[in-house]
Amino acid sequence: MRRSSSPTSALRRPWTLRTRLVVSAVALIAVVAAVIGTVTTIALRSYLQGQLDEKVGEGLVGAQRFHPPGSVGGSQFDFVAMGGAPVGTVGARFGPDGALEGGAKSNNSVGRLPRERLDGLSGAQSAALARVPRDGAPHTAEIPGLGDYRVRSSPDGTVVLAMPLREVDRTVARLIGVEAWVTVAGLVAAGIAGAAMVGVALRPLRRVAATATRVSELPLHQGEVALHVRVPAAEADARTEVGQVGAALNRMLGHVGSALSARQESETRVRRFVADASHELRTPLASIRGYAELTRRGPERPGPETRHALGRIESEAQRMTGLVEDLLLLARLDSGRPLSYESTDLSALVVDAVSDARAAGPGHLWRLELPDGPVLVHGDGGRLHQVLVNLLANARTHTPEGTTVTARVRGPEGGGRIASAAGMSAAGMSATGLSAAGSSAVLLEVQDDGPGVPPGLLPHVFERFARGDASRSRAAGSTGLGLAIVQAVVGAHGGTVGVESAPGRTVFTVTLPPARPDRPTAAGLPLPPAGSQPGHSLTTPP
Repeated sequence: MRRSSSPTSALRRPWTLRTRLVVSAVALIAVVAAVIGTVTTIALRSYLQGQLDEKVGEGLVGAQRFHPPGSVGGSQFDFVAMGGAPVGTVGARFGPDGALEGGAKSNNSVGRLPRERLDGLSGAQSAALARVPRDGAPHTAEIPGLGDYRVRSSPDGTVVLAMPLREVDRTVARLIGVEAWVTVAGLVAAGIAGAAMVGVALRPLRRVAATATRVSELPLHQGEVALHVRVPAAEADARTEVGQVGAALNRMLGHVGSALSARQESETRVRRFVADASHELRTPLASIRGYAELTRRGPERPGPETRHALGRIESEAQRMTGLVEDLLLLARLDSGRPLSYESTDLSALVVDAVSDARAAGPGHLWRLELPDGPVLVHGDGGRLHQVLVNLLANARTHTPEGTTVTARVRGPEGGGRIASAAGMSAAGMSATGLSAAGSSAVLLEVQDDGPGVPPGLLPHVFERFARGDASRSRAAGSTGLGLAIVQAVVGAHGGTVGVESAPGRTVFTVTLPPARPDRPTAAGLPLPPAGSQPGHSLTTPP
């Protein structure tokens, strides 16, 4: 079941260096802007409150000068609406005993006399003023229904004057809004500019990474490798951080190139030795086999023990000859010796190889699945036949009798219907119908329903001298080179080989490039028309 990516997993994805640098710079700028804005706001509010406190103090001086204690009538609160006091100014008078004598609030009416621009205070508002300490220092108090005020009393505590903080709050709010918009715009601009600047600064690092990527894509694990890729000199200047990385990478590539050259020289010497030794061993082994056979068939009949020893000598000499031939072939393929390429019908090769496998393993059930027409590939017919022989021999050797082995060929066109065989030979070879899947390459599959390849051996199945069951492989004459030869021959043809294995189903799949129509066939004739070899899709003669 496919999992859907959650927002949490998206946040956990690693950020690139460019993203981290830009986000860090923007976050730092945001913190600095927040600190500056906070300090500015606090300073402005303190300044405006100081100005308001001075205005309240001036109003108290006027109240005591023009309306001394003991004034009667409404005139005792005229100071609330005089002296440029803002609308909503509140004042109150207290007696010598501290009792509230009365209070008033200025309004926005257009009366000529100050008392005409005054309103009375409610009980809650008067009580709020009475709770303010009358120590001559400015205080902030909330008057019900009016808001926050700066309140101050006269030195003797008989007069209290309060002016609203409404304008101060509005000014500070406007400043905060302006700071917020300026900060957001600055962060966006810083992010865009930072991304561009960091991108330019990281460009040399990206070129160093591109060099490392090109090196990682080279086939360094085999063959002769010319490691000429280097970081450009402009990105290898040791005076910069990126240049230090580039210079270190160049030094490492130099060491790797030297190691690869040494490895290639060693492999070349080993390959030459194997080829020479294999070539030199062919003649002595042939002589051993010949003399053993001559002695066994001579006029003097040897005893049973001697005949057994001579048979063992011939058998071992034959096994060693096969091993030498396999080693010689691998050495030639490793050295890049060219093959005899021509357009070859893979279906015909499969029929011949399965016929030989049926004769060698009559206890197995051999099946063919071939298209109606020929399947032509551009390759060496003899080497491709050896690929088929090795794959079929591998299936025969490592599966018990009664196992069904299927050889299947699918052409590059696909869609061709394959006829089913009506008759079965005594050896158990048959052909069944299938619809070949469309593909741009020729597919060859050898499938069996045996016990499968052990999981521990599966990653190493194409390595040289790899054996699943050593005792059984030696008893069957296996050298452990068959699948290595398959991989080498298929690779020399520009193809691929793979294996999928599970108990009851093992499939070796070989992919080969198809032959072009302008290439001659193996006999030097034009390509035959489709359906010219219908017998290959049915059965081989018993």
